[in-house]
Amino acid sequence: MQRIKNSWELGKISWSVLKSDRTLVVFPILSLLATLVVVGAFGGLIAATGIEEGPGEDSLKAIGYVFVFCAYIALAFVTTYFLGALVHAANEHLNGRQARVGESIGAATGKIHRILPWAVVTATVSVVLQAMEERMGWLGVVIARLLGAAWAAVTFLTVPVIMLEDLGPIDALKRSGRLLKQTWGENLSAQVAFSLLGFVVMIPAFLVAAIGISSDNTGVIIVMVGLAVVWALIVTMVIAAMSGIFRTALYRYAVDGTAPPAFAGAELGEAFGEKRNQGGLFN
Repeated sequence: MQRIKNSWELGKISWSVLKSDRTLVVFPILSLLATLVVVGAFGGLIAATGIEEGPGEDSLKAIGYVFVFCAYIALAFVTTYFLGALVHAANEHLNGRQARVGESIGAATGKIHRILPWAVVTATVSVVLQAMEERMGWLGVVIARLLGAAWAAVTFLTVPVIMLEDLGPIDALKRSGRLLKQTWGENLSAQVAFSLLGFVVMIPAFLVAAIGISSDNTGVIIVMVGLAVVWALIVTMVIAAMSGIFRTALYRYAVDGTAPPAFAGAELGEAFGEKRNQGGLFN
């Protein structure tokens, strides 16, 4: 319960940091726009390749599967690239400086030689997990979900490591895994806390959409569903920004042994103090 309480406090502080520097939400927005472009582009390419008829069920042609894998890599690259820019901006803010959007984008661009290989790794893992879900039935779904959750925990600090330590994908993964041993409680409980927060804040969107769909007026349906979609997108962008801020602060705490000033609240400080007294981050 104490870890959940601490994670809730971390979430509130992440929100405070975001309110004090609202440009941090620009990076999730840019990531979403780039994602839509990638989906549209590769969706068109995959559709253009056509479907290959078979004795059993129809499937994509070989080139179509190549495009699918390239799409996974492109989507992973977009996500990592803009998260890297967010990490840079958040780290600057936590250091008492404010990085401009262009500066943070430039910082991520300077790490493309690190980000692209990591995108290939994450895309490969995603493809493997997806294949397990599709080919192994319910057991594959269970195993893939468990492995996916473990992967998310181990890699939670990989992007901060890439951006702030300039390590390659394998070394960054190992480094993130070592840092997980020091921050596993905050890591896991915070991921759950952000997911729950996103769900709770999304409830009004569900209600608005349900009210619209239940009406017999087409105009009302379009307006209400449109409002629900806009609200859902806003919530998604804000939660993504808060998560990026939090993982940057968690990385700083794991490496420095102390919370950044913006996260040094009374209750949070007590929790950090207890952890250091019980063996700390470096034992």
